[in-house]
Amino acid sequence: MASAAQNPETQPGNGMLADEERRLAEIRRTERERQKQALYLQRELVLSQRTSSPARRSALEAALAQIESQIAALE
Repeated sequence: MASAAQNPETQPGNGMLADEERRLAEIRRTERERQKQALYLQRELVLSQRTSSPARRSALEAALAQIESQIAALE
């Protein structure tokens, strides 16, 4: 019969490292989802704005392009 010291499943830290990695991966995924949600809200705000000013329209188009590129980078 193998002792606990020889069994890799019972050695301290073996499962804890995997659990920590999973937890950190989940935190990163959640943060990305929050960033995407914020960018989608910004995108909707830009799309909802109407203007007859060509300068303002150009600025909104530039903002929209930037937001969409950030969304694409997160996906």
